[in-house]
Amino acid sequence: MSLRPFHLAFPVHDLDAARAFWGGTIGCPEGRSSAEWIDFDFYGHQIVAHLVAGRAPADAGGNAVDGHHVPVPHFGIVLEMDDWQALADRLTAAGTDFVIEPHVRFRGEVGEQATMFFRDPSGNAIEMKAFDDLGQLFAR
Repeated sequence: MSLRPFHLAFPVHDLDAARAFWGGTIGCPEGRSSAEWIDFDFYGHQIVAHLVAGRAPADAGGNAVDGHHVPVPHFGIVLEMDDWQALADRLTAAGTDFVIEPHVRFRGEVGEQATMFFRDPSGNAIEMKAFDDLGQLFAR
């Protein structure tokens, strides 16, 4: 069975800032839009930034993972390692304030992965990760 695209809708406080970040900085092509929402092609998946004035993003806290405080909730995508590195370089060059800097966690262990955490202009937490061996994604 082939993997089907997921759909995620999330709140933003400013559509122009969302368009600049998701379309410009992250590089997601824009799909349909209106005065209240924008579709983005998030590496083949559909994410939709919905304008919700006055609403702060959910921030339930976080958990300790490999010595870092991981924000919850968060979302992201598992990239190819070269694409992950190119995005990390692009975000660094753009002056992104990382919640967790790009690094490799669980080094030498089951589940070794490159990861980084940052927030979009509306404060939504994003994790982008990559594996040298995608077979480690669900390894125990």
